Amino acid sequence: QVQLVESGGGLVQAGGSLRLSCEASGRTFSSHAVGWFRQAPGKEREFVTSVSWTGGSTYYADSVKGRFTISRDNAKNMVYLQMNSLKPEDTAVYYCAIFSVLNVVSAPGLVKYWGQGTQVTVSS
Repeated sequence: QVQLVESGGGLVQAGGSLRLSCEASGRTFSSHAVGWFRQAPGKEREFVTSVSWTGGSTYYADSVKGRFTISRDNAKNMVYLQMNSLKPEDTAVYYCAIFSVLNVVSAPGLVKYWGQGTQVTVSS
């Protein structure tokens, strides 16, 4: 069974930065695309970004493009989300995900494993 553990969430002022980390157990990590989703109170979970199994391709939601950067380290079974220029509307629980495919996708229905989530709160 694969487990994903996120860390790095917290409270930050608008315009600030945070770096989320996600550590995966098991050997499936390096052979699948991984990504991040988020869910704000009262809203559906939404796609944020994904990276292909090699790390060579990335895909971002328009709302975070140019501000967020996803990266992965397959040797360490880690995926990271660098979040800059944070806005109050970025406030949400952020979830790490392993997809069932190799290349970048955005559909939550293609997620094979979910993390437990980490809270990010951006104050204005």
